[in-house]
This record gives sequence, structure tokens and C-alpha cells, in this order.
Amino acid sequence: MRIQIINGPNINLLGKREPGIYGARGFEDYLEELRAAYPDVQLDYYQSNVEGFMIDKIHEVGFSYDGIVLNAGAYTHTSIALQDAIRAVKTPVIEVHISNVHQREEFRHKSMISCACVGVICGFGLDSYRLGVEALLKRVK
Repeated sequence: MRIQIINGPNINLLGKREPGIYGARGFEDYLEELRAAYPDVQLDYYQSNVEGFMIDKIHEVGFSYDGIVLNAGAYTHTSIALQDAIRAVKTPVIEVHISNVHQREEFRHKSMISCACVGVICGFGLDSYRLGVEALLKRVK
């Protein structure tokens, strides 16, 4: 099984950026732990601060991978282009967020991509990614 994790803008700053909201751990450290927990799953990782590059990655893997775990960051709330990219591919996408976006600013309560995803997970810290992987694994069975 192959799952692509795609992180959007500012996720490269995890561990440094607002640790009270996002925690003090970098994503790469967490990714090692996630890969160790799922040795039979190929977990590929991609991060970009550029919307178009994220769309390109969705197009690249969206017909050959078994799932995508997507944290689109702030693009979640603004990007119809990402929504269109998710709808254009066959691979199921799980939307994840580290924080509970519904406990935050009002503008974060609306997702432009949720309607194109098979599910949404938010508020469990970095563990949101593991829950996304689990959801995809159960979906494939």
C-alpha cells in the first residue's frame, strides 16, 4: 500500500511555529515514528508552501497511490483549485489538521476542500496523521 502525505504552507515550521497550537515537534521526527508503526505501508511525504506545487503532487499520485493524507494548511480555507484537484483524481483523500480548527478563528471553520475528501480529522495534534492513515487502511480492506 502506498500513501502520500501532503503538507501545505508553514507546516515546514512545525516545532518552531506557534508551539502552543501546533506542538514543539517537527514533522520529520514524527514521520519516522509513523513509518515505524506501519512498516508494510509506503508513506511518502511532500511539503510545499506553493498551492500549484501541491496541486501538481495530487495530480502526480492521484491515479496510482492508495490514499492521500492532506493537511492543506491555510489553503484549506481558500483553495477551490485544491478542491478541483482532489475531485479530478481517483485516489481517496483524507483532510487532516493538527489543531481543532473549530475552536479557532471563525475563518478557519470553513473548509473549501472537505466536500471533495472522503473524511476530515482535526484536533488530535500530529496524531491526526496516524488517524488519517488508519482511515485509509480500513477503507482499502
